[in-house]
This record gives sequence, structure tokens and C-alpha cells, in this order.
Amino acid sequence: MKFKSILLAAVASAAMVVASAAAELPAEIKQNGLRIAVVPNYPPMEFKDPATATLTGFDVELGEALAKKLGVKAVWQETSFDQLMPGLATQRFDIILTGMTDLKSRQETASFIDYLRSGPRFFVQASRAAEFKEPAALCGKKVGASRRTMFPKDIAAWSDKNCGATPIEFVGTEGSADARTQLKQGRIDAAVQGNETLPYIMDLEPNTYVPVGTPIAFQYTGLATPVKAEDLREALRAALEALIADGSYKALLAKWKLSDNAIGKVTINAGQ
Repeated sequence: MKFKSILLAAVASAAMVVASAAAELPAEIKQNGLRIAVVPNYPPMEFKDPATATLTGFDVELGEALAKKLGVKAVWQETSFDQLMPGLATQRFDIILTGMTDLKSRQETASFIDYLRSGPRFFVQASRAAEFKEPAALCGKKVGASRRTMFPKDIAAWSDKNCGATPIEFVGTEGSADARTQLKQGRIDAAVQGNETLPYIMDLEPNTYVPVGTPIAFQYTGLATPVKAEDLREALRAALEALIADGSYKALLAKWKLSDNAIGKVTINAGQ
């Protein structure tokens, strides 16, 4: 009973903080809703439901929950990845919530509220699992990953550390789907994908892929806000902490098979 009383007190305290922070939201957001930029092509983070074509995914449900905590409507604005930062700078939307990695190089343009911890992981075709029981077996092999991510650098760093005179031969792809296609075609021996998306892909294509080893690096996924939007950022941080306190965050993680990617504490600009 004592633990339950402490938990209820923590939830009540978080709610009071959220209410106070929400009161400081810009009048336009209070009136018209929170405009959230999303690129719906990264399941299970954000994607279109194949059956209904509606927007869904962990980020979508998290965004709806954050907006509800703040007492405003979530207004989703679909865009392309290369328009995310320019759109935030020109105030076409208020925040970005679309599986974006918090990188030091991006922090001059945006500030990030970190809400997930993830990392790139090797995987191979299930039919070749016996060849690659350990990551070291990938040394000297062709490994593909999206060239638009940090994965190429992560793979190179891992290869330099572990492969010596037989480095991994990196193959840049046009995205994670292209990497999987090349893997099936035998053009590469292995691929790399974020461990936040790999379980979902494996569920979609049962008995097709097998992970190799553990994540080779770690990074934070962050909700991006304009650098100068301090009141909005504080309100969102408080709302996220409240979702953690009341168990909503944990439930969403479990629903989307992301429990291994949970953060223990909300941080700002923790990415490197």
C-alpha cells in the first residue's frame, strides 16, 4: 500500500507540473492544436495502416498522448525527410516526431527531447544463419545499410575495431527496404537496421531474418522542437515525464514491441 501511495503521489505531482507547463503554451497552439511533422515510412514508429491507410505507429500514439496531456489537439502534417528541419525553422509545424535521431550536428537547428534509446544491429537471411553465428563472421563480407543514416559510420567503426585486415565491405542502400531487397537477392551478405524496427520487420516476414549479435552502437531518438521554443519544450518534457509516471509510456512501448528501447530518464540533447 505504501508503494501505491508513493506512485499515486508521483502521478499527481506530474499532473500538476504538466498543467502548469501547458498554461505557458503559445496561444496559437492552444487554439489550433499542436502541429506535428511526420514521415510515415518507418514502421513501427510511423506508417500508414495497409488496411485503412490511416496514420499509425508508436510515434503517432505517443504524439496523441502528449497532446492529450497538454489539453490540445494533435495536428499531423506529413512531409518528406529532407523538409523536416527547414519546415521546423520556418514554423510550418511546431515539432518533429518521426523517429529522428538526436545528433549533435542537428542541435544547432533543433533541440531534442529524447524518448527512446536504440542502436543499429546486424541481421542476415535465416537460411544463412549457420554461417553467421557471431558478428565476427561478417568481417570481409558485404554489409548493406541506408546511406542516409549514421549506420555507415557505425559499421565502419565496428569493423575498424573488430575486423583488422579483413574489414567489412560496406554497401550503401536507398533505405532499409532496399537493404532487405539486396539481402534477399544475395547481393549483400548482411544488413543493418535499427533495433527499434527489426522486431516489427521480422514479424512481417516470419522465418526470413535472424539478428546477429547485439546492437553495435547506441543513439537517442528525439522529439525535435525549435531551439528558442523553451516554453513548448518544457511543456512537452513535462508531459512525457507524466506519461512515464502513469505507465502510459511503458504500455505503448509494450504494444509496439519496443520495451528494450525504453529510456530511464527524459533528457534534452543527449545525442552525440
